[in-house]
Amino acid sequence: MSLKIEKTKSPKQKYSNSEQLGFGKIFTDHMLIIDYDKENGWHDERIVPYQDICLDPSAMVFHYGQTVFEGMKAYKNNGKVYLFRPQENLKRLNKSNDRLCIPQIDEEKVLEYLYKFVDLERDWIPEDEGCSLYIRPFIIATDAQLGVHVSNEYKFIVIASPSGSYYKNGLSPVSIYVEKDYVRAVRGGMGMAKTGGNYAASMKSQDIAHERGYSQVLWLDGVERKYIEEVGAMNIFFVLKDKVITPMINGSILEGITRKSVIELLRNEGMEVSEERISIDDIVKYYKNGELLEIFGTGTAAVISPVGKLLYDEYEMVVNDGKIGKISLHVYETLTNLQFGKIKDDFNWRVEI
Repeated sequence: MSLKIEKTKSPKQKYSNSEQLGFGKIFTDHMLIIDYDKENGWHDERIVPYQDICLDPSAMVFHYGQTVFEGMKAYKNNGKVYLFRPQENLKRLNKSNDRLCIPQIDEEKVLEYLYKFVDLERDWIPEDEGCSLYIRPFIIATDAQLGVHVSNEYKFIVIASPSGSYYKNGLSPVSIYVEKDYVRAVRGGMGMAKTGGNYAASMKSQDIAHERGYSQVLWLDGVERKYIEEVGAMNIFFVLKDKVITPMINGSILEGITRKSVIELLRNEGMEVSEERISIDDIVKYYKNGELLEIFGTGTAAVISPVGKLLYDEYEMVVNDGKIGKISLHVYETLTNLQFGKIKDDFNWRVEI
């Protein structure tokens, strides 16, 4: 494999301040592309100017949803650029590939290309507090034929978007609606893969939650409808008096990299973190008994998202008086300081570009 780089001859006008950014609205000057076909495998690796992609209307991604993606960030502090555990994203991408019958990528080679791509776009990385460059690798099936079968051709593409702070007005708790009628995934399905269909399945409930005045949805298992799985775009943690608990990885929820980092961080600090099967009834019981101290979500976009309210079957639980808990705040500050290179990285999670 050899990477070709074609720099843009018409650089885009960059944002003038981070207030203009939002999330996923502005894109950098370049994109990374790798093609696949059965004869050549993954080939023709190139960084080219950001541009439209041309696909046949019969491209299989449009009809059968054979696609996977990842989400990661680059951070800048005092001119230095960092990625956070990028190898974990590529490992997870290959797990998603396996579930959707997409050929495996060479993680080491793609990581090298990713480093070069981020280095090329480093001037796009905002340095304001809480801002970052969101990086979206994705793979689509491009075989131009109908018929339900595995595609013979694919495109691997990486695009990037400078993003503003997730918490413009400070770290504030969110409200969550527990979904008891619809399901997102079941064991044996695609819940463990990061694929578009999982997000499409969540949109109906997300609309219902918004109509009820709640910002996100907490999913229960698809069989018994009582065991907690994950929030739409986050894994979930519950802080009790003597330990922290989170749903165990069971094949129907995404194995989040921020989730993994939180578990390793807290255990390293001597705290008990238990990955277990948690029913929503357990959470109601903990709340009524005064044992539920905090709830927080974890994910790439928000890092840590404290939960102030939880609504289940018309019973609303206000957690920690709707304020941020000390564990949630501690984890948020520690992880963001690690990501931005502000503290020593004893875990070797940070990669400088």
